[in-house]
Amino acid sequence: MHRQFNIILKTAGLAAWLFLTPALAGEVAVEPSDQGADMLVDTTDDADSRSEEITADAEQFVDASAQDADGVPLSEAVTTAGDEPEPLTILGAEVLPGTSQRLSWAATELFEGVPVSTPVLVVNGAMPGPTMCLTAAVHGDELNGIEMVRRVMHDIDPDRLSGALIGVPIVNVQGFRRGSRYLPDRRDLNRYFPGNPNGSAAARIAHSFFTNVIERCDALVDLHTGSFERANLPQIRADLRNPDVVTLTLGFGSTVILHSKPGVGTLRHAATQAGIPTVTLEAGGPLQLELSEVRDGVKGIESLLTSLQMVKRVRFWGAPEPVYYRSSWVRADSGGILLSDVSLGSTVREGDLLGTITDPMNNARVELRSPYSGRIIGMARNQVVMPGFAAFHVGIQTDESEPAPVDANVAGDAPPDNEGGAYIDGISE
Repeated sequence: MHRQFNIILKTAGLAAWLFLTPALAGEVAVEPSDQGADMLVDTTDDADSRSEEITADAEQFVDASAQDADGVPLSEAVTTAGDEPEPLTILGAEVLPGTSQRLSWAATELFEGVPVSTPVLVVNGAMPGPTMCLTAAVHGDELNGIEMVRRVMHDIDPDRLSGALIGVPIVNVQGFRRGSRYLPDRRDLNRYFPGNPNGSAAARIAHSFFTNVIERCDALVDLHTGSFERANLPQIRADLRNPDVVTLTLGFGSTVILHSKPGVGTLRHAATQAGIPTVTLEAGGPLQLELSEVRDGVKGIESLLTSLQMVKRVRFWGAPEPVYYRSSWVRADSGGILLSDVSLGSTVREGDLLGTITDPMNNARVELRSPYSGRIIGMARNQVVMPGFAAFHVGIQTDESEPAPVDANVAGDAPPDNEGGAYIDGISE
């Protein structure tokens, strides 16, 4: 598919990436996990002061790493938009410039034996530009993203849009109907992308969605929440080694950014590997609509569309949020009733009390204290937990010279028949 990503990604993408790569330059040989931890970059400095901090090592890192899956530098792979808007062909329909349509996508493998389709909302702008995609409810119990997509899509005027916007409010419609994270066969759809037309049911569904919808995108924002009664501070998870991905992250305004290598099998990993810059927007927890998180997410997405010159709006944000290059989960060492003493967004110091776990039978209490200084960017809701349960996610504030703490608590249980990569214990997308 011919990429018509905006010239912004060609000029601003590499420069924006350089602002963030000094801390990443030493990461090349480290290959940290999503739950690693090390340093915090203060993003309150303006672009001019940050650009002065670019080092020769960072420039070498750019030269060595700014390539897509085919070995082509991303700055060369990106093309500018055409002079005239073009019809957008998707799911067998042609959406003309300056119009919008509600289409539907149905997986090729259906558990019920009858067609099960989900809406695909398409707005094709009257002016040329990139095609941005929004996906939500890849996990069927994650509701905040559904409302974000609805609000963004129905607030877009095609006559004032440059490029196209594709929104899929509910990807995993089978899981959504059951109020479940998973497909009916207990597989996690977000561990099977880009899919396999001859594989398991999950792999076939993933393949159908990827080839029919995702491959029509020039950039993608995948919307998620925490899982298993955990909630996340609104945050962008992105691989900051990719310059086009960095451009997307900076477009979200005052939103926490967490450097995170996507796991194999996730939609974010598969799309980025296919040359479609992708970030994950995490906000809130599952099984409920949280309007504050929804508003933050909508505001971030609209700011992104403005930064890509797809829409013209004025957005006022507060002070920029930090970029966390490392983070770590604090896990329960005993079972019992978890009661938190901190909240999402709280700043903590090493040794601060995060919460307590009380044995309801003998009233014995164990304290959970933070091993690091940083900020609470994710946490479990008060509930009954078992040993090993990931309770508090700390974005870590450390000196650049300190070694990266190693978080060995990443689950490695493979899905049935070993497809789709490793599960991540529900603490990631």
